[in-house]
Formats: sequence, structure tokens, C-alpha cells
Amino acid sequence: MRFIGSVIERLQRHPKRIVFPEGTEPRVLQAARQFCSLQLGAPILLGDRTRIKRAAEALNLSLAGIRIINPEESEELDRFATVYERLRRAKGVQRPEALDALCKPNYFGAMMVAMRQADGLVSGASEVSGSVLRPVFQIIRLAPGYSSASSCMVLEVEDTRFGHQGAMLMADCGVIPDPTVEQLADIAVSSGFLARQLLGIRPRVAMLSFSTKGSASHPTAQKMEAATVLARQRAAQRALAADFEGELQVDAALVPEIASRKLPENAVAGRANVLVFPDLNSGNTAYKAVQRSANAVAIGPILQGLRMPVNDLSRGCTVPDIVNTVAITALQAATADAA
Repeated sequence: MRFIGSVIERLQRHPKRIVFPEGTEPRVLQAARQFCSLQLGAPILLGDRTRIKRAAEALNLSLAGIRIINPEESEELDRFATVYERLRRAKGVQRPEALDALCKPNYFGAMMVAMRQADGLVSGASEVSGSVLRPVFQIIRLAPGYSSASSCMVLEVEDTRFGHQGAMLMADCGVIPDPTVEQLADIAVSSGFLARQLLGIRPRVAMLSFSTKGSASHPTAQKMEAATVLARQRAAQRALAADFEGELQVDAALVPEIASRKLPENAVAGRANVLVFPDLNSGNTAYKAVQRSANAVAIGPILQGLRMPVNDLSRGCTVPDIVNTVAITALQAATADAA
């Protein structure tokens, strides 16, 4: 837990406001309490105040320092609905629909972030991803220059020879099933920015395949090669100082001895700290295999390409999983403020 320990240390100097739409979920309540107790920021729980207090009492958990907002009773509801109606006018949304949407915690929370009343949002412990992401894409939307959102996992393994002192980023592991060349370039660049934010390092991004620099001829390998070229161009346009290489096999990306034989004197080979997979099938399978077989700490999925920090939890998440994800969300907000 070297990585998350450094995140917590940084956040204690730059606390942030994180909104939790699932205010009555026991794991969320416990994570919010820990977030507050660690002095990482100010948690904001959404939902019926009475139900939230009862849920906290059942856990013998103090709500001191934790703000509670019921969207249906909020003085901001009318203003938020006006903004939402304007955003969705082209889709035919009328006032009654806007009010109905903003009474829902995920919509209200997304609007809080969009209106700068919170610095980030974390949800999904008890809801499917679509319920979390739909309001995010409608209200917060994509960051300038990005054509799609993606996700990234942070994995920390015991062996510090890999990645950056054992920490590395893997993408996309949760959003785009079969990314195009353009989407792969976006994934690579956004993951590079995230690596710089979270680890404070120069990103070394490996575009993965079953081939290393033409060792096999196949459309999938050629797609990763083309995505590498485009990622370099987009990184330069967005002033991201990073190294990109592809296509690379995993061993050539991570193991210096193998890299020295396959691709000597390369900035990424054998030293990669960001791994970009050709599709969701390989990315999701790979990160879970590493997590379980190497007993690695896995944090995420972390959403990328959005204007503001929002992250979607797995419904199987534990309280430590939520705390880690919330810490990452808050750090994303803190580093964005400093940029």
C-alpha cells in the first residue's frame, strides 16, 4: 500500500469535497466516515436524512463532519433543474422531466460537481454502471479534446521492479469493448495524464499486443502500432511529456532483460508504467489475473476523459476499495486545481 499511502499524505494537505449519492449504503457510510477521520476532505451524503441517520445508527457510526443533502428538499433543486433542462433541451427534456431527474441522487450529485459545489463524485456500490454513468455523460460531459470516456485501473504489486515502485496503470479495463485507433490514442493519452497526476512521474506508455514491433503481421497488432503514432501526436498537442511505444508484448514492456533483446535502448520497453490493452476483453482479464494471482492491490475503475473527477465503483467493492477510490477521486481534483 505504498502508493495509496502517498495519496493519503498528499490529500491531507489538499482536502476535497466528495459527494456520495448512495447515502444509505452501509459500505459507503463507513468509507465516508474513514475519509473524514483521515482528514482527506468533506464527505457529502445524498438521500433521505432520516434513513441515512438510521443506517448510521445501525452501524454505530458518527456523522460528525459529514454533510447530508436530500435532493428532493434542497434549495438548489429548482436551479439545478433549470440547468439540466437547458443541457438536455435538444433531447426534448421539459421542466417536469428535469425536476424528476434532479431528485435522483446520481443526477443531483453530478450537477453538484458540474456546478462546483463538490470536487468529485463516487457511486456504484449498489447500482449498475449505467445508472452512475448516464447522468455523468449528460451533465459533466467529456473534457475538451476527447471523443470518448474510458477507464483505468491502478495496480500495486509487491515487486517494486515493475512499473513505478510496484505501481502501474492498466487501461481500458471497464468501458470500451473494442476501441478504434482513435479511441486507443485517447485511452493512452488520458492514462498518461493520470499517471502523471497520481504518481508524479513521466508516463511510459506501452501499447500492448501479442506482437513486438512487427514480429507478427495481424490487423490487431497493426491497430496498436497506428494508435501509438496517433497517441504521440495527441500528447504533443496537449502538452503531455510522455513516451509511447507499440506494439509491444507484455514481457517486452515490463521486463528489462527481455526488452534488451527485443527492443534495446528504448524509453518504454522494460520500463513501462502504463499498459494500454487492445480491447476490453484482454484488459479486464489481465488486471483481474494480476490482482488475484499476485495478490495485488487494485484501485478503480478510474474514469478518464471527463471534465471533472467521477468514479464508478464495483458492486462487489469493500469499504477499503471505496476509501481508495475516493482518495484517488479527491487527488484527481486536487491535481486539476494545481494545473
